[in-house]
Amino acid sequence: MPAHFTFGTSMSLATALASCDMLLIDGLHAFDFTIDESGLMVECMDGRQHRRWTFTTEQIATAVGAGDEWVVNDAQGEHRLVCMSAFRAPDEENDEPDLDEPADR
Repeated sequence: MPAHFTFGTSMSLATALASCDMLLIDGLHAFDFTIDESGLMVECMDGRQHRRWTFTTEQIATAVGAGDEWVVNDAQGEHRLVCMSAFRAPDEENDEPDLDEPADR
């Protein structure tokens, strides 16, 4: 997902998507999504069922939202998206104890 891709306005769904790591779409968590010049594609597993949504740039541009919550309409109806940030482990390895050194007792 390109980190600096936007469709124009500063407070758009495209802007929110460019800065999030994870989506909640129709109540399902989705880590696999891409946004580019052709629109938004989201994929996730719902139990054993593979779910996929695609939205055009026009649908993304006309999404209605407040904060991180958005409503996007397509041919199947209304979809609710929540832009989320995933928790990440620290990059530094210094946070973990050195297991090669004996413990002080």
